[in-house]
Amino acid sequence: MRKFNFSAGPAALPEAVLLQAQRELLDWGGRGCSVMEVSHRSPEFTEVAETAEQDLRDLLAIPQNYRVLFLHGGATAQFSAVPWNLLGGGDRVADYIRSGHWADKAIVEARRYGQVNVVASSEDRGFTYVPGPTSWRQSENAAYLHYTPNETIGGVEFDYVPAVTCPLVADMSSNILSRPVAVEKFGMIYAGAQKNIGPSGLAVAIVRDDLLDRALPGIPRSLNWKVAADAGSMDNTPPTFAWYLSALVFKWIKGQGGVEAMAEQSLRKSSLLCGFIDRSDFYSSPVERGSRSRMNVPFTLADAALDHLFLQESKAAGLLNLKGHRSVGGMRASLYNAVPVEAVEALLVFMAEFEQRYA
Repeated sequence: MRKFNFSAGPAALPEAVLLQAQRELLDWGGRGCSVMEVSHRSPEFTEVAETAEQDLRDLLAIPQNYRVLFLHGGATAQFSAVPWNLLGGGDRVADYIRSGHWADKAIVEARRYGQVNVVASSEDRGFTYVPGPTSWRQSENAAYLHYTPNETIGGVEFDYVPAVTCPLVADMSSNILSRPVAVEKFGMIYAGAQKNIGPSGLAVAIVRDDLLDRALPGIPRSLNWKVAADAGSMDNTPPTFAWYLSALVFKWIKGQGGVEAMAEQSLRKSSLLCGFIDRSDFYSSPVERGSRSRMNVPFTLADAALDHLFLQESKAAGLLNLKGHRSVGGMRASLYNAVPVEAVEALLVFMAEFEQRYA
């Protein structure tokens, strides 16, 4: 019997997708072999790749002047790829919003290749809020502005898209496909697959055509978006199984009603959990209201000495991976698209019973 998985990533996948992959693992489409055992250049896998791209285009209404890339290395590789690909157009200054752990990682990498201007930071209150645009200090001629719409560890999420004149770059690893996105407002969007798309090891990138010729000299071939775009993401052997599973997830999201349905469900799940926490004297949220993530909900217990017992008993109750990140502590429930409302309802029952016993 499957349990409810609140892992921050690699995260839960839709059960229907896992069951289909299980059925096809040894005999994919009647071919007598696995999808992992066929050439990525075969007509059969080319169809998977093309269908995956079209389904993602449909889900996010991606304009035709954007390329969709399926890349190696997850989002972390894109921390380097972004400056490599965008700082060669002249001005080597990049603007970054510092909103937490993953924004910090991106900033460290960008400083290897050019000057970074931190437009705004929420460090002053422990990265517990989204910095508002009134406090920004933007560069006059930035090559791009990078931000992290959802911080998985801190549990903060932007409720707006920054308005900038330079290309806007977003690391949407933990909230992509959870609500509609106006892609035309962005120069580039990237996302590690292992939260709302598929298994780890794959990153999806959406790049506007005019940004494919701005790379720094000497850019590694494996990080060059133009090389990937020209080769249909197959300059070398791609992570085919991750691509295949992602294609199944895109179909599943379509079947659920698309990103509009995911947005409605995300709001319902996070509202249930955050509302319960706010009504409790035993649990509390470290994130300021108005900045709370719909995807990742951190919370603490009134007595941290009970943390281990909470994790022990929640696991026994079939509620998995609720431990907070090691840098933050406490608990964290990640509510990605594949986590059903029933999982949150079960978590609330457990939290209420735990509070009654130990408060």
